[in-house]
Amino acid sequence: MTKAIMIQGAGSNVGKSMLVAGIARAMSRRGLKVAPFKPQNMSNNAAVTEDGGEIGRAQALQARACGLRPHSDMNPVLLKPETDVGAQIVVQGQRIDTLKARDYGSMKATLMPAVMESFHRLAKGVDLVVIEGAGSPAEINLRAGDIANMGFAETANVPVVLIGDIDRGGVIAQLVGTYTVLPKADRDRIKAFAINKFRGDVSLFAGGTRAIIEATGWADLGTLPWFDQAHRLPAEDVMDITSRGTGEIKIAVPKLSRIANFDDLDPLAAEPNVTVQIVEPGHALPGDADLVLIPGSKSTIGDLAFFRSQGWDIDLLAHVRRGGHVMGICGGYQMLGQWIDDPDGIEGHAGRHPGLGLLQVETLMSADKRLAEVTATERATGARVTAYEIHIGRTEGADCARAWLSLDAPDGARSEGAMSADGRIMGCYLHGLFASDRFRNGYLARFGLSDGMSDFDGGVEATLEALADHIEAHLDLDTLYALSSEI
Repeated sequence: MTKAIMIQGAGSNVGKSMLVAGIARAMSRRGLKVAPFKPQNMSNNAAVTEDGGEIGRAQALQARACGLRPHSDMNPVLLKPETDVGAQIVVQGQRIDTLKARDYGSMKATLMPAVMESFHRLAKGVDLVVIEGAGSPAEINLRAGDIANMGFAETANVPVVLIGDIDRGGVIAQLVGTYTVLPKADRDRIKAFAINKFRGDVSLFAGGTRAIIEATGWADLGTLPWFDQAHRLPAEDVMDITSRGTGEIKIAVPKLSRIANFDDLDPLAAEPNVTVQIVEPGHALPGDADLVLIPGSKSTIGDLAFFRSQGWDIDLLAHVRRGGHVMGICGGYQMLGQWIDDPDGIEGHAGRHPGLGLLQVETLMSADKRLAEVTATERATGARVTAYEIHIGRTEGADCARAWLSLDAPDGARSEGAMSADGRIMGCYLHGLFASDRFRNGYLARFGLSDGMSDFDGGVEATLEALADHIEAHLDLDTLYALSSEI
């Protein structure tokens, strides 16, 4: 028998992704086989799956909480924004199109069969599926053709728990307002609520809880205090990217307009002697940075123009003249070259675009997308890394002769990355490098760090365990499981 329950939020960023991960780990510890599911996600922070697809990074973390490897069925529809009005559409792990929001609105209802196929396939052989909604069901203007919230819950016939975020204020209005605007059928599908991110004495909110119960009739699953260790888990939303640390080594990261796969920053931010400074638009790259790390981008050419519009290209050249180091990952790697050729207009207007000129390489864009989990060796140190590729484009040039990684391949090792003659400018396509402890510690040693953290993955595991403990202590999981329905 498989049961399912859906966690929806009274707004965006109320903590649904983290709660699903914590619930999944807690239920797994109780002996249940659990799987996470999110019908539709919008994120440029993606993970490569064991079946050669891609899903939202949050679902990959939730899979880890369940003791499972990520699979494309866990997030069958992924929207990856490329512009303010358009996004790449990924269905069951594979890109199918790039559409404007208006066109996707007309298309999304046709994706429900694929969503349900993935849902039922995932549910086979597990005891509980914990489903995460997207945004808020109170967006009733989007209800027609909905596959992310109540549209999915209705089709799959699953009950809903609604989460409110008290840290933002107005949590009673969030929950009761959602109840008020929903049509009766959707309102009745919500069986319980919980409050997240409470700071202070929880007993002081007892009157608020009673008011919500009286207005809605929903069961109260509990009020969750603020989880102090949340920053140690990979962030899904670009809004969650913040500067962290007060360490002596400073890594500056320009916040690109289409920043992607920014989980590369998490292992660095976890280091006690490292400061990761996120440079917001309108601010200069800091003059005292040891390293400028240019992260991945969902739209390399667009973000290259954005980079220049902020004056960061001038700041970067000054940083290099001062003897600073630069690392480019994926889209950031492409930007560091001499040219980016996009003859077919894959990223917009067809043409040849000048890069930042710090590496003697050029990139040719093409429609083919590489999605792969990989292992590699850093040539200088022999450090082994586990990483992933998720990109379009092929990069070649003179500095590739100083490739600093050797990528394992079925037909023999192949070179990866490029490096300047003085070794201070480096780039590659591999995401996740810094999660490999030996590589990270060795790389940071060049800046004087000699006592790096030795076990990043162990830290993530410990945080998931602490999150499960937190949820067990403050959320009524027995009632939550009792409310879940057979599918």
